[in-house]
Amino acid sequence: MSNPPDHVPPNPDASSGLAIVPGSGRLGEVLLAFLKLGLTSFGGPVAHLGYFRTEFVDRRRWLDDRSYSDLVALCQFLPGPASSQVGMALGMQRAGWPGALAAWSGFTLPSALALIAFAYGIAQFSGLAASGAVHGLKVVAVAVVAQAVWGMAGSLCPDKPRAALAVLAALLTLVLPSAVGQVGAIVVSGLIGWRLLKLPHQEPVPHIGYGVSRRTGVLLLAIFFGLLLGLPLAQWLMPSATLGLVEGFYRAGALVFGGGHVVLPLLQSSVVPAGLVGNADFLAGYGAAQAVPGPLFTFAAYLGAVMDGPLMGWMGGLVMLVVIFVPAALLVLGALPFWDALRQRDAVRSAMAGVNAAVVGLLLSALYDPVWTSAIHGRADFGLGLAAFGLLVYARVSPVIVVVLGAAAGWVLN
Repeated sequence: MSNPPDHVPPNPDASSGLAIVPGSGRLGEVLLAFLKLGLTSFGGPVAHLGYFRTEFVDRRRWLDDRSYSDLVALCQFLPGPASSQVGMALGMQRAGWPGALAAWSGFTLPSALALIAFAYGIAQFSGLAASGAVHGLKVVAVAVVAQAVWGMAGSLCPDKPRAALAVLAALLTLVLPSAVGQVGAIVVSGLIGWRLLKLPHQEPVPHIGYGVSRRTGVLLLAIFFGLLLGLPLAQWLMPSATLGLVEGFYRAGALVFGGGHVVLPLLQSSVVPAGLVGNADFLAGYGAAQAVPGPLFTFAAYLGAVMDGPLMGWMGGLVMLVVIFVPAALLVLGALPFWDALRQRDAVRSAMAGVNAAVVGLLLSALYDPVWTSAIHGRADFGLGLAAFGLLVYARVSPVIVVVLGAAAGWVLN
């Protein structure tokens, strides 16, 4: 069978000249394209979306710029890892349901396997977790989270009402440092945004088809909400350590608004208070996650592998990796048929603006506890963290280089 052409006959319903027939590509090309990105995409979700545009709009011409921007807008609107959701949608559009799985696998598994290997190193060499190099990783995590708060506050809290929501969310999660406080802050901020925030109306543009029917979309969204509400109920009715882990990781994947760094406080509340992962190991893995390509959500694979619980090792890593990405897949593929109608509702956009302000507050709270309190113990630590922050924010040095320098500096200081 010959390769499908880059250009296919236009769809008369499409708004641009580069319409694509959903599922017209080959599975192998999807897997290889995303595997290349999974091995080379450093720099976080914003950088990932830039790599995707270069690869799929400019180089491969799977879709045009307007359709790509529209897809990015949807994935930034939904909770979950935006770059991974864009990848799943592109894989779905190119090669159907197997294409969505291939896109996720190629983009995600390289970094997940690297972090599982790092977890084995932490577990096998008891002195590694207490070494100066690992402490340097924890200090770099302070700079990385501070950079995320700095950038997200500028884009998600551009006015006084949203800045106030962020501060209130931070205070609430400091008073209630648990899943209850985090979910409560998100829900309350969303309701306040819905009722009080007034945003300018945006005119939508039609998007291309992705091969997901409205009936299928409703089913996927029903499964998403069914699991989000049903897993805590099942854990309450039938307490189980394994079920509790699955519920916590699923909730983290379902409630991450505004960027992958927000997964930090959500996962921390699921594994550290329960004694499954120590704070030192938790932050060491988070620092290591900055040095690998691909989505930050693969941090879940490290936690699953390093934790001392019913699931551990490579099996625990792979299970937790799948669990945290399931809500993202259900949401993006379920929302695709309804995106045009959904984004025309100003009330929905106002509610999401409130939620996004709240996640800045959640991350600000996590910057203090556990990130700062576990890593900064003296002037040397503060100086190293400040230097790492300056390299990231002002010198715009690659996070990979900053991680390596931080680990080396921590080793020297120790």
